[in-house]
Amino acid sequence: MTPDPRFSKPSGEFVDPVCGMTVRPDGPHRFEHADHEYRFCSAGCKAKFGNDPDFYLSRAARTADSAHSHHAAHPHATDSHDAHSHRVHVAAPARKHVSARYYCPMDEDVESDVPGDCPKCGMALEPYPTTAEAAPNPELADMTRRFAWATALSLPVLVLAMGDMIGGRAISELLGESKTWLEAVLATPVCIWAAWPFHVRAVRSIGNRSPNMFTLIGLGVTVAYGYSLVATWVPDAFPAAFRDHTGRVAVYFEAASVIVALILLGQVLELRARSRTNAAIRELLALAPAEATRVRPNGEYERVALDSIGVGDRLIVRPGEKIPTDARVVDGSSAVDESMLTGEPMPVAKSVGDRVAGATLNGTGVLVIVAERVGADTLLARIVAMVAEAQRSRAPVQRLADRVAAVFVPTVIAIAVATFAVWAFAGPQPRLAHALLAAVAVLIIACPCALGLATPMSIMVATGRGARLGVLFRDAQAIERLRDVDVIMVDKTGTLTEGRPRLIAIVAVEPFDEASVLRAIATVERGSEHPLAGTIVEAARSRAIAFGEVADFAAVVGQGVVGKVDGRAVACGNDALMRANAADTAPTRAAVQQHRADGATVMFCAIDGRYAGFVAVGDPIKATSRAALAALRARGIRVVMASGDALATASAVARQLGIDEVLADASPHDKLERVRALKAEGRVVAMAGDGINDAPALAAADVGIAMGTGTDVAMATAGVTLVRGDLNAIARAVALSRATMANIRQNLFFAFVYNALGVPIAAGVLYPFFGVLLSPMFAAAAMSASSVSVIANALRLRTQTLLR
Repeated sequence: MTPDPRFSKPSGEFVDPVCGMTVRPDGPHRFEHADHEYRFCSAGCKAKFGNDPDFYLSRAARTADSAHSHHAAHPHATDSHDAHSHRVHVAAPARKHVSARYYCPMDEDVESDVPGDCPKCGMALEPYPTTAEAAPNPELADMTRRFAWATALSLPVLVLAMGDMIGGRAISELLGESKTWLEAVLATPVCIWAAWPFHVRAVRSIGNRSPNMFTLIGLGVTVAYGYSLVATWVPDAFPAAFRDHTGRVAVYFEAASVIVALILLGQVLELRARSRTNAAIRELLALAPAEATRVRPNGEYERVALDSIGVGDRLIVRPGEKIPTDARVVDGSSAVDESMLTGEPMPVAKSVGDRVAGATLNGTGVLVIVAERVGADTLLARIVAMVAEAQRSRAPVQRLADRVAAVFVPTVIAIAVATFAVWAFAGPQPRLAHALLAAVAVLIIACPCALGLATPMSIMVATGRGARLGVLFRDAQAIERLRDVDVIMVDKTGTLTEGRPRLIAIVAVEPFDEASVLRAIATVERGSEHPLAGTIVEAARSRAIAFGEVADFAAVVGQGVVGKVDGRAVACGNDALMRANAADTAPTRAAVQQHRADGATVMFCAIDGRYAGFVAVGDPIKATSRAALAALRARGIRVVMASGDALATASAVARQLGIDEVLADASPHDKLERVRALKAEGRVVAMAGDGINDAPALAAADVGIAMGTGTDVAMATAGVTLVRGDLNAIARAVALSRATMANIRQNLFFAFVYNALGVPIAAGVLYPFFGVLLSPMFAAAAMSASSVSVIANALRLRTQTLLR
């Protein structure tokens, strides 16, 4: 049998077709298929491949095809390929000089070699890949500056326009005709300079035949400002029907400038949310240490930059240091905190021959390791790549306003043109004046003031209500998508459970009591490096138990620890250690089996050769988890539990919570693949987790839900964060999203109903029968009424009942 060239290296090593790990030639896990031999890192990967070889081989073929087409079209792009990702642009940690490309955050098909705006939606293109250095966002800075100036200039315009309603025309009497000119002077920089990006995008949207929100914004601002400027410059061109009772022609500078300020505010908030997404990737990249200590062939040490480490280099990792890269231990032993990658709270014992992952934290021992994977091949770099690709490929739900705008904008323009034509050829004298004013009235009454508020107002109120309920939404997209979720995948540790080991039981056998058992175990364990020793010692401290004096302390490999506490022989460990000390654990066998079935770790204690009892350490289930899962099931949501723990531990938790679907021994990639598989079934998937290991799945899910008690990376990647880590908040979040989307649809109705009724009147359909021609003042009143209706309706979300 010959190796498949897709999964073999010139060095003689193999690539596991399931997980992508490098396998040495002498690896024991082999499988023959279609005249080729494949090697695997573990029996688990071999079993997965054996169940469905064609799936993994076809995935490899898709990877190769994608790589070939990408490099053919973009020969200078920087890619990193493995068995799991077929278009990865993310740089390895600490690598520089990566050729960046730019893509549209709304449309993944739009890419460019240079920065700019998307020709379809008008959004600014974002750089890809994200680097560890936080680069300034020039668009955010520009929009913030425009918003500040627009707000500063719009407020006095609003006071000038509305002041007479409060002060009895005091402002008009004081300023006279100069009031209108002052409004024009203040509104001009807002409507031209501050709104310039919107005008550019509106023009492009028309040129590309893809009308969107920017088309409506550009149209509304231009019409309101242009009409007002003409009315200010040549008021005598307007007939008496367009004058108020004082003989003045109404102007709408305040409407135009306030629209610009509000839309700029929305842009600033959205850009900040997008920058937080990139910050999550930068934080992942920053997990890797900047330097490492390399051991030279002559035994001397040298500090080197991370990107100068090569495969085969010997490195030394001292207590408390981060492990620089994926490697194998060749000397020493220690407990390594892998929670930043696995999400599991308990440190993992490492000794000669064990593998360690880059960016994990070494405990109290000294390790000498040999680098096996560096740069883009490390586990951390692959997690970064998966997060970035999942975020980029996630297609956002098209906003309802944009869908309506695609029809509404061309229709309004067509009606305005038709109105001008009819009045110009068949209207009474002066025909052109009437034609122009009727067309302007149509455009003004269709000006999307309320449309610009319809979604943002509901979102602002909903996010405020959500915050009070302990639910934080990252953006409107998360609110919209959460409404349709029908499957939720829940991480075990830190989501369903508390996320940290705790002493959950002390069982004593007469003549001993619980206090004496805990005192004996905690006193001996103070000298132990076992991952659970600290938990037991802390539990003793919290109970104000005084520690004894330890003598003749010794660690028994594979069994536990022994020593003398105040002169009495104490042995603490597993069943084997109890048998070695002739201590019979039969009196507590039933209790021990029950705790083990619940996923706890049991530690026995013998004093002077007599069995004294045991302690159980575990990760307790959160008090709110059972009720939260019941509420989700009641709403027709299917629950899947994912965990990096072993199957026995994960199944024990699932059994207690009544969860039927369990994904155990789950790597970040396994969780990501399960999310993708569920989405391929047509499901709308939410992923709830709290660790860095959950970040790829959180990004790939339709909605990512992070526990506020978890890592910053998980929260920055997710669309929804539960501030108090309370799973009950998911049910409240779903109810709030459904109420919000209903509210937005109502707002859009209010935004259009006045316009829909007013456009025919503005076009002059009543003139032949009643001699009525709608004044732009009434058109503006309709706009104001629709805006007031939208705001009032959105505010209902503050008190609306969500769960009955």
